[in-house]
Amino acid sequence: MLATAPDFDVLIVGAGISGIGMAAHMHMKAPGHTYAIVERRENLGGTWDLFRYPGIRSDSDMHTLGFDFEPWRHEKSIADAPSILEYLNNIVDERGIRENIQFGQKVISADFREDEARWHVELEQADGSRTRLTANFLYLGSGYYDYDEPYDPGFQLGEFEGQVLHPQFWPEDLDYTGKKVVVIGSGATAVTIVPSMTDKAEHVTMLQRTPTWMAMRPAKDALANAIRKILPEKLAYKITRFKNIRMQDFTFKIARNKPEKVKESLYKAIEKELGPDYDKAAFTPPYDPWDQRLCLVPDGDMFTAMKAGKASITTGHIEAFEASGIRLKSGELIEADIIITATGLKMAVAGKIDVSVNGAPVDFAQRFYYKGCMFSNLPNLAVVFGYLNASWTLRADINSDYICRVLNEMRAQNVDTVNPVLTPEAEAAIEEDDIYDFSSGYIQRAKALQPKNGLHYPWRLNQEYVVDRKQMAKAPVDDGVLIFTRAGANARGADEELEAAE
Repeated sequence: MLATAPDFDVLIVGAGISGIGMAAHMHMKAPGHTYAIVERRENLGGTWDLFRYPGIRSDSDMHTLGFDFEPWRHEKSIADAPSILEYLNNIVDERGIRENIQFGQKVISADFREDEARWHVELEQADGSRTRLTANFLYLGSGYYDYDEPYDPGFQLGEFEGQVLHPQFWPEDLDYTGKKVVVIGSGATAVTIVPSMTDKAEHVTMLQRTPTWMAMRPAKDALANAIRKILPEKLAYKITRFKNIRMQDFTFKIARNKPEKVKESLYKAIEKELGPDYDKAAFTPPYDPWDQRLCLVPDGDMFTAMKAGKASITTGHIEAFEASGIRLKSGELIEADIIITATGLKMAVAGKIDVSVNGAPVDFAQRFYYKGCMFSNLPNLAVVFGYLNASWTLRADINSDYICRVLNEMRAQNVDTVNPVLTPEAEAAIEEDDIYDFSSGYIQRAKALQPKNGLHYPWRLNQEYVVDRKQMAKAPVDDGVLIFTRAGANARGADEELEAAE
């Protein structure tokens, strides 16, 4: 065995939903392992702390965006960021996780040294100074997008005399009272911001190049709130969670198999809100529902703002930014005092950390996903990339549970390295699949950076939670693909190593 132990058994990168979830699962399922969470920001919450734009909320229900082990207690299931942060803060305080979080620590690089069976991790503090930590296992809960740099569509804004901002870097002191606001974009962020700014703005225009499918649902889950009054809290949460998971799965499959039927349903809901004379073209994308994520409109707030004359949607291509607004190629001028470029995120792989093994850089685009949480021939590392067609936390929960089982198996076998081994011959036989079968711009722009995806388990990042949950929970950890070894040894476990020595 090595003379000195690493600083931690597990180093968790990121104190958002994924990182907090892993820590909580470790407390429950792998309590004999030490861990730390390193978080680059000064607060926990990840996305829910970074974004500060008006109305920021979940676009998934909190009975599935919440963890499987912690009931969601608020009346609204479509929750705002402060409520989500309250939920996360309660978890870290009640479960003793906060004392294990190191804030203001940005991970720059991580090198796995096989002869030591540990990661050497370099961290940068706010003042630019750097420190190092070591850990046997690295768990990346760093999200999927670039925290430093949003997507830049290359707008030439020089002539515009008003204020321009991106939702990822929202100013605390923005005063939009009586202002004409134009939000460029048609995704979830734009659909959230537009109705939320109508409280003070003179008018808010959503300028879209391409429409998005919009779906309404109540912000409050009536059934969830009803059964919570008559059943024990955990049972009520479990029932609601099961219902919502099944509904998500059903809705997605119906959209993919019978898109025209879903389109008709979405149109009817919008017509009910806006009347029969609404501009149908403004709500008709050139793709089918769930080829991209549906934009959620809780309680029809976007349509309420439109009916009140406080918000509108304009579809067109930008010709130029002029002093007083945006000139479209149609010739129309949209006047603006404030322009918000809700044009999307820029995806990042592994939190932009320079990952290496024995000093050799890891190119994730040349690795296959293993069971949606590890990578081929990359030891002692796991990651969370949530579902595109369901709540992020569903994957975070099953990955955390699985990695706890892996850690316990390593402890049981008295080994310190675990590696999803893929031989060149086996790799050549894998039939590849589109890693993300979605047409969203941010996904298409980043495909060249993404890991490979097989058509079949285990070399796959799947998009079907019900299937994944069974695979991850039921299949044996020691499956013949995941190879368990000790540093400096070729044996799969301690007993085999002793037999070889004899």
